[in-house]
Amino acid sequence: MTRSGPRTGPLTVGLTGGVASGKSTVEVLFAGLGVALLDGDQVAREVVAPPSPALAAIAGRFGPEYLQADGSLDRRRLRQIVFGDPAALRDLEAITHPLIRQRIVAWRDAQTAPYCMISVAILVEAGMDTLVDRILVVDVPEAVQLERLLRRDGITEPLARQMMTAQAGRGDRLARADDTIENSQPPPALPPQVQRLHRLYLQIAGAS
Repeated sequence: MTRSGPRTGPLTVGLTGGVASGKSTVEVLFAGLGVALLDGDQVAREVVAPPSPALAAIAGRFGPEYLQADGSLDRRRLRQIVFGDPAALRDLEAITHPLIRQRIVAWRDAQTAPYCMISVAILVEAGMDTLVDRILVVDVPEAVQLERLLRRDGITEPLARQMMTAQAGRGDRLARADDTIENSQPPPALPPQVQRLHRLYLQIAGAS
């Protein structure tokens, strides 16, 4: 399924999944196969690194108390606010998303491999699905997602549920998926799924 419209460049796969679904683990497996991969979370950190206009705008909107002593963004504290306040989340996204999108497009258009991958947790919600040709969803049941999120971040259950609610629901993600990886099984179940999709993407890109 082509979403990005006519353009030159490699086949671009958008990797997404709910928070704590295991998306980062899947990233590592694809990267291990030599796939050119851009992590949207890393881009999001870069655009607010001090000193940056985005960081200044965040401090202006939310207050200097959301900066740490070294001048960097207190991401944990800001997260506690925006995931409980939809208006605050929209304001934050209005500051950061255009810059993130700009960097993603520049990286994508510079790739020369048969296919590349962009990993963005809110790929569909942020409208970045228009930047990719296929969507790959890492899927887990919501109960498993919640358990992993609580264990990983050491946060309260209400905050964990707010974080999950801020993203598209599981059914919505799956409805938009061209491909899926099921990640509720033990870790050895993941590599064969990644390898199968790697072969598929090379075939679609005409490289195999």
